[in-house]
Amino acid sequence: MSGIAKASLTAQQAAERVLLVGVMLDKDFPVVAERRTTLFQSALAEAQELVRASGAELVGVMPCKRQQPDSALFVGKGKAEELAQQAAEIKIDLVVFNHALTPTQERNLERLLQCRVLDRVGLILAIFARRAHSQEGRLQVELAQLVHLSSRLIRGYGHLQSQRGGIGLRGPGETRLETDRRLIRQKITRLRQQLQQVRRQRATQRKSRNQGILPAFALVGYTNVGKSSLFNRLTKAQVVAEDQLFATLDNTVRRLYLNDQTSVLLSDTVGFVRDLPHGLVAAFAATLEETALADVLLHVVDITHPEFERQIDDVNVVLKEINAANIPQLIIYNKIDKLAAVQRPQGIVCDARGRPQAVYISVQDGSGLADLRTAMIELANIKHVRHDEQVGS
Repeated sequence: MSGIAKASLTAQQAAERVLLVGVMLDKDFPVVAERRTTLFQSALAEAQELVRASGAELVGVMPCKRQQPDSALFVGKGKAEELAQQAAEIKIDLVVFNHALTPTQERNLERLLQCRVLDRVGLILAIFARRAHSQEGRLQVELAQLVHLSSRLIRGYGHLQSQRGGIGLRGPGETRLETDRRLIRQKITRLRQQLQQVRRQRATQRKSRNQGILPAFALVGYTNVGKSSLFNRLTKAQVVAEDQLFATLDNTVRRLYLNDQTSVLLSDTVGFVRDLPHGLVAAFAATLEETALADVLLHVVDITHPEFERQIDDVNVVLKEINAANIPQLIIYNKIDKLAAVQRPQGIVCDARGRPQAVYISVQDGSGLADLRTAMIELANIKHVRHDEQVGS
């Protein structure tokens, strides 16, 4: 890998002093004023958790408003100069924008602010780089980082622009830039080939697991809603389950015994988040394939989160992107132990056909887990009936 690529992949892992910038854009929050403010504050709070999850030290937050992004600096020139002054005063190493920035905007902001600038996509990639433990996870993260980096290489060569030659001649800046681009393209190709091999291996493992015709259930949901904690509680596994965004990146599959007649394969998957970068979804195709090929999705929701309905919508957007939108879902409303007793819903909710549609649980105290097992048994049996019908036809 090129020197610039290595620097980009390692610099974000060190603890840095971060100033977070959140911009309330009219297009992002096209609702009434009171609701717009609530949604923006929720998005900004999530961004602060993302910064902390990256291992950085959050030392300042600057919220602001704009009708639309400035093409050169995202924020206006006056606000950018205010950012530069604040960054200098409190000795900021890194300014993070809770938005996707163009390469030009990043380059212009770095020149003006005199420090590194990272957008929301880069921040999520930095977190994934810290959390990926398996070979597959690391390959997927590296691929996503290189794809993101490839459009931003020009930032490293600004000091060589004046050395370019005339027509038919290439200066050292352009030569080095194109060399790095070629090396990154080659590395991306190799990574994609390696991940194709991983997908083939995973398909072989899946075929071996499915020889017993066990229904496949996949835990999905917004990041940090309790998926891994639920997985551990049900399967007695020891998957990392922390009160942090993106604590789980690597798939884990276990056989889950439900009763004497019913067992299923249960997989824990990476959590989703608002505006999950398309490139990251594409890079994690091998991991997300486990979700797309499941028979039933167990959609875990933090019922105590003030924007849990929006989180459900955000998850469904990603499911649609990975062609999993039509897979039957069981909504699992988690953390009911945090609700007041008079507000605490319980039991199983069924659809018009009498099939389980939602269930209320608490992984923390075990409330509703018996109902969850009952619902899973019924959904697993429906899958078996369908399989028998296909075999008999």
